[in-house]
Amino acid sequence: MIADTEINRPILFTLPNGLRCVHCRVASKVTYFGIAVNAGSRDDGTHDGLAHFVEHTLFKGTIKRKSHHISNRMESVGGELNAYTTKEDTFLYTIAPTGHLERAVELLADIVANSSFPAAELEMERDVVIEEINSYRDSPADSVFDDFEDRIYAGNGMGHNILGSPESVKRLVGADCRSFLDRFYTPANMVAYCIDASPTQSVERLLSKHLGRLHLPGSGPRRIEPQLLPEFDIVEDRSGHQAHTILGVRTFSRRDPRRFALYLLNNYIGGPGMNSRLNRELRDKRGYVYTVESIVALMSDCGLFQVYFGSDRSKMDTCIRLVLNELRRLAESPLKPSALEAAKRQYCGQLMVSTDNREAVAMSLGKSLLHHDCVQTASMTAERIKDVQAEEVRVLAEEMLNSGLSRLTIC
Repeated sequence: MIADTEINRPILFTLPNGLRCVHCRVASKVTYFGIAVNAGSRDDGTHDGLAHFVEHTLFKGTIKRKSHHISNRMESVGGELNAYTTKEDTFLYTIAPTGHLERAVELLADIVANSSFPAAELEMERDVVIEEINSYRDSPADSVFDDFEDRIYAGNGMGHNILGSPESVKRLVGADCRSFLDRFYTPANMVAYCIDASPTQSVERLLSKHLGRLHLPGSGPRRIEPQLLPEFDIVEDRSGHQAHTILGVRTFSRRDPRRFALYLLNNYIGGPGMNSRLNRELRDKRGYVYTVESIVALMSDCGLFQVYFGSDRSKMDTCIRLVLNELRRLAESPLKPSALEAAKRQYCGQLMVSTDNREAVAMSLGKSLLHHDCVQTASMTAERIKDVQAEEVRVLAEEMLNSGLSRLTIC
């Protein structure tokens, strides 16, 4: 049995080579282990799609393993090996029955240190990625987000599709991949995270054995903050039946103390609950949209608040007016105490429910350590949400409206 005082307590430690690690000991039959890298599509440089292509091709061979050996290593014990890329992050992660943590650690260490990017494997994966790009382009509900970011972050690495383009992907070669890996997949630019039943001392020894050998020479990301550009209002006609619209405005970075008020505003106005203001006004009351949501994406030096809805062409201008009306209500008068407390209760409840998903919790540990150099648990975030004042939410809504929300519609 694990003592109660040892359960669900994230413990941080740093290996001698500078790799930051976090372990949370739990009484579980499943182990979650991963590596989070401070590198994403924003860091592609002149090779659009490179970070994502590297994420795909890391699993295609190392100095000592072929592609099928890598894919079989975790699956053969009933586990999983996977990865994903965002604008600023890449995650490599495993899930496996408890007892296979060393298998997972050794595998990811081999992939990071020894990926060889075999030419034949790269050619096959290139076709897979290009098909993914083409499929994505065929879905306006998906591509509208990237097209919007292309415009609001124009001229900056933040502003291109994570996948790249078919043309840019065709130009990528193994040397590009290896160079990206050597530069960004370094101990100082990564964190390792783990949820497992083992004592932290044992996990630290295990990570030191396999990941403590990493001494890659890279320099990490050098990012330029995107310029603030004039707002835009664009309708792109693709002869579709439905209209896919985004209204959005630049905000602040993920380290800004106002982020908790922004999280609450976002959840209240267009979060995942069916009782969000926008869902009630646009869908439930009027039936104008088939989906509506608001999204906050905060990065290392900038951020974005967006509202997306899908509607009939004839309703899109009315829907835009209704969205702006909801923001205007928030901007003109603070939420009443009862409404504020209800919004806080709902959001904090959602945070607590999220802790039941251990895979999500594991990734959250890695992301928190990567971006904040500490672990911010759901409970800690909930406490900060409870401190948010109605006036903070009102001021944010006012600032958004005063800044001017840009609009892109694909229809």
